[in-house]
Amino acid sequence: MGILDRWELGDPMDGSGQEIWNGHFSRGLPLSIQLPVRIGMYARGRALDFSTTALGVTVIHDKVKTLFEQLGLQDQMQLIPITVEEHPDRYYILNLLRTIRCIDDERCEEVGYRTVEDGYEDGIGEYYKVVGLRIDPSKVGSAELFRPWGWPVSIIVSERVKKAMEGVGVTGTRFTEV
Repeated sequence: MGILDRWELGDPMDGSGQEIWNGHFSRGLPLSIQLPVRIGMYARGRALDFSTTALGVTVIHDKVKTLFEQLGLQDQMQLIPITVEEHPDRYYILNLLRTIRCIDDERCEEVGYRTVEDGYEDGIGEYYKVVGLRIDPSKVGSAELFRPWGWPVSIIVSERVKKAMEGVGVTGTRFTEV
């Protein structure tokens, strides 16, 4: 979001013209979506290889798809082909198929959980706040591409994936050690 002249993508629409709820993409489950899927523009600008829609749906360029496949990450992701308004290149929604309970509450700067007492009706026990995210690597196993359980706004990649993405010059990413 810190790239000034970047595009801003709209919400994905399925083949019947219905908006696809962004929450489907943070559960770590495969999806069945009516194709073709299209995404419009909120604001025109420089296309990125790795970006999100206004509501956090991850969109990747074909070069990122190819890289992830070369790295053997097919079992950790579902790629949904999309058409991005006014862009002829191939893009995909990246649906991560792994959600891992790995946040290390003690090492994070601050965490807060959803409770009924605080007025939450759903997601009880999940995080409403994570500042200074840190994970417990011993809980990750062999996963190299996943979301931490309870905090789906983050995507975690292994050092190997990070270096590969940097090596091919993927635009739109920002890496923070967790």
